[in-house]
Amino acid sequence: MTRPRKFVASWSGGKDSALAVYRAIQAGEHPAMLWTMFEKDQPHSKSHALPPEIIQAQAKQLGVPLMIRKADWAGYETQFLDAMRVCKAHGIPQAVFGDIDLIDHLVWVQSMCEKVGMKAVHPLWEEPRRKLLEEFISNGFEAYIIVVNTKLMPAEFLGRRFTIELMDELEALGIDSCGESGEFHTVVVDGPIFNERIPLKMGESVEKDGYVFLRCELDEKTSTD
Repeated sequence: MTRPRKFVASWSGGKDSALAVYRAIQAGEHPAMLWTMFEKDQPHSKSHALPPEIIQAQAKQLGVPLMIRKADWAGYETQFLDAMRVCKAHGIPQAVFGDIDLIDHLVWVQSMCEKVGMKAVHPLWEEPRRKLLEEFISNGFEAYIIVVNTKLMPAEFLGRRFTIELMDELEALGIDSCGESGEFHTVVVDGPIFNERIPLKMGESVEKDGYVFLRCELDEKTSTD
């Protein structure tokens, strides 16, 4: 019997990376590490703006170590390559990414992984966006919109749970319900890859540079050690 191969997951904390990890596990692979890129001078992750404790809680519920790197866009490539080299040194031969159909990013990721002898795996690649989203929901994942690009969609969707009804609302407005062009970002708090639900507490919203961010933290009243 073939032993499952280890993989590191490029982890944003959102729906696409979670579904990619789920798909990889279903294919018989073994998650050995998560890695997340944070802002160089800010205490939160890039794009999704999640605090460390949320990402750490996700890793804990997945039962895998977490590696955090920090970079601005100028230093992103250097930190990416360094993270992949660390994984390679730990005997992890492949990296899983949640890209769906944006070819430029796929090519870049493949090129970077090739430089350090890693294989880039894209479990969601070129599947219909709506089909993937319906699979995400039907498998019991729970996610919420935590970032909205107000140039592309109304801020009123901030904080909404990601459901079929929400997808229908977005599509009725001509908005991509997958958010592949950066319309919005999500945080996953439950699903088949987690041992327990992550107790998320939503705080105030913050607006910056055309984006609205929802402050998120662990709910200490319900979180467990």
